[in-house]
Amino acid sequence: MPSFPRSRIGFLLNPVAGMGGAVGLKGTDGLVQEALARGARPEAAERAKICLKLLAEDADELNFFAASGEMGEKVLEECGLGCEVVYKPSHPSTADDTIATCRAIQQKSVDLILFCGGDGTARDVASIAGLTPVLGIPAGVKMHSGVFAVSPEAAAELAILFLKGDLQTRETEIVDVDEELYRQGELQTKLFALARTPYKPVLVSERKRIYSSRSEEEFKEQIAQFASEFMVDGSAYILGAGTTTARIAQLQGIEKTLLGVDVIKDGRLILRDASEEGLLQLLGQERSAKVIVSPIGAQGFLLGRGNQQISAKVMRLVGVQNLIIVSTPHKLAELGRLLVDTGDLDLDRAISGSRQVVTGYRIAQRKEVMAAEDIVSAIR
Repeated sequence: MPSFPRSRIGFLLNPVAGMGGAVGLKGTDGLVQEALARGARPEAAERAKICLKLLAEDADELNFFAASGEMGEKVLEECGLGCEVVYKPSHPSTADDTIATCRAIQQKSVDLILFCGGDGTARDVASIAGLTPVLGIPAGVKMHSGVFAVSPEAAAELAILFLKGDLQTRETEIVDVDEELYRQGELQTKLFALARTPYKPVLVSERKRIYSSRSEEEFKEQIAQFASEFMVDGSAYILGAGTTTARIAQLQGIEKTLLGVDVIKDGRLILRDASEEGLLQLLGQERSAKVIVSPIGAQGFLLGRGNQQISAKVMRLVGVQNLIIVSTPHKLAELGRLLVDTGDLDLDRAISGSRQVVTGYRIAQRKEVMAAEDIVSAIR
């Protein structure tokens, strides 16, 4: 990997980011103890390590500035990267610690603030960053902002190219959702700030878009009609988040959890707002199961964003051959490819390839699916 001029990087890790996803909480803000009680496991540090180990190959050219302990220092040391500790957070850390760390980092005149978390972390970082470029390693439940790389590997590639001077920044929006409304099935985003982020097409997630038009609704109805025909085979159907899957349930007289994961069998709701553990228990009892998902917003993620309950463990039990993808033609046309990021690269690659996507009543198109981790090597 080519070296680059000595650079100064502020690094920040939200150690609890993403913990609410697999257990069905649709976010972690203010619910860390609830997530732990449901059996959630911290995973943000492991996501950060994937990125940092790639950066460690040029460690002599990098100076890191971070908070002590689990907010940065520990994971940097585990990747063989030293750092200057600029702030000592409370335990457990809070949003106030994120903001205080960023203030301390800013005093070091860093070239880039690299953080690992979700939209809440991005919002706190952006509130202090000003004109300093920021880049997110994706690890949260909600990642609607435009500062996130599509994978930890992509974050490393973006950081390297930017610090070498081979990449420009662009201005993007930092948004977050009202988590209380989100848990009730209503997606309401709010613009909090604008931020500069290293940008290269494909490597950076676009800000989530919400589609709404008459033609979109007509195609959702057609998809739902088709689904009502093939969902009579006695299988347990795991429906991911989104309005398209919600329409499938609605046509069968079932009110789906709009932003959660539900399971339908023989026209009956057998599991509502499921967690990963709930799905695993159910799969142990069912002879046949299938998963229906739709791409999330403009980012094109099928698994790993918004559907963390449908984990790698769940998909391995269901079987890749039983993954059904649905999307309206308009949304599909705007996506260059579909992405998966389950955290299990072997599984993601098994899902990858040209796959059929149901786009209407007995109508399907072919679309390329890629593992998010493979994007970096694919565009080189």
